[in-house]
Amino acid sequence: MKYYFLLFWAALLLGGCYNTEPGPVVDHLRQGTWRMELDISDPKAHKSLILPFLFDINKDSSGWSMTVHNGEEKIILDDIVFHGDSVRMRMPLFDSEFVGAVLGDSVITGSWHNYLKGPDYLVPFRAVANSSSRFPGNEDGRLSLSGDWEAQFSPGTTDQYAALGLFNVENGIASGTFCTETGDYRYLEGKTKGDSLFLSCFDGSHAFLFAAHLDGDTLRGRYWSGNHWQEPFIAWKHPGFALRDPDSLTTLKEGYNMVDFRFPSIDGDSVSPKDERFNEHVLMVQVMGSWCPNCVDETLLLDEMFSDYHDQGLDVIAVAFERYEDPAKAVSALKRFREKLDVHYDLLYAGDSQKELAAQKLPFLNHIMSYPTCIFIDRKGTVRRIRTGFYGPSTGGHYENYKRNLRAFLEQLLAEPALAKKTA
Repeated sequence: MKYYFLLFWAALLLGGCYNTEPGPVVDHLRQGTWRMELDISDPKAHKSLILPFLFDINKDSSGWSMTVHNGEEKIILDDIVFHGDSVRMRMPLFDSEFVGAVLGDSVITGSWHNYLKGPDYLVPFRAVANSSSRFPGNEDGRLSLSGDWEAQFSPGTTDQYAALGLFNVENGIASGTFCTETGDYRYLEGKTKGDSLFLSCFDGSHAFLFAAHLDGDTLRGRYWSGNHWQEPFIAWKHPGFALRDPDSLTTLKEGYNMVDFRFPSIDGDSVSPKDERFNEHVLMVQVMGSWCPNCVDETLLLDEMFSDYHDQGLDVIAVAFERYEDPAKAVSALKRFREKLDVHYDLLYAGDSQKELAAQKLPFLNHIMSYPTCIFIDRKGTVRRIRTGFYGPSTGGHYENYKRNLRAFLEQLLAEPALAKKTA
């Protein structure tokens, strides 16, 4: 199919290793904009496929740093270690890193390791300096794709699911995201060329690539996540298209009207929503994981709400389900998460992130459909709302509307009395 061949112009043989042999320490990398090419080729297809993104390399008095760009998003890596002619560049939040060999001052080759997907998960890469175009070739502004798109991924299969595509295209430069019922695909950036659309994203956890072409009024394409997953999608313009209400997808089980649990915090104490310090407070219980990019976006918003309304009686408890089998590693990841995001509310470690196991730990919910999920509890201890998934800043107006409505809802709950007044 046409969309499958759109990116094969980027055929490259990538590779590299981390050199442990002693040698001169590299301190002469070219500063400025670089282009990273992740090789997500399918060996069975005998063709090469590149997932590109841009980043900056800079050096100041504090050392080297790398800034990854995805649309409006900027991710700063300041954990960069050189050893001889080799380099390790660690992502700030997620347990992944680039390990490569420095070839002169303008080329680095090696592998991106995502340890949360397993000790052997890696993607070869090649990074080149002075490359300011995410996708090669000139942009083409003829394709009008801005607006809302109704999308179906894996159409015609038992795995089919709906999504909302949000695109903005100006002079051939494309940005946007896809929203599903469990969250958004965060900041996508790319271009249009002829009848084709190219988008990519890299945030340390996700490595996404979308390639599609317009067939009449239908966008037909393919989506790749790293080198482990791919699927087709179709989309068509549908102004105002909406997925199911996020407040309708997760519910309390029959027979439950309250939330009750007790888990250890990452500081070693034990926390429950029934603790006296939460008595008659409005409470948000965030079901999340430190490995989850959508949880990062939600955490930043919830911490803002906590800071603004805690003095009025708002509290937040994060219940984390992690991907490490070793509890010590899980707690360490959560402490790193708290430090990097400057989180001020309680983070609890509840166990493994498999949704079936998480559901057993929270038996009052009908299921765990998505990380994150947020439970809103009023001053009387009654569950007022359960929101599944999160649409972050990359969704533009959808995020701003939710943020505005969240403030109004929290102010409503905070204004309510803890106990109903008795009438004569």
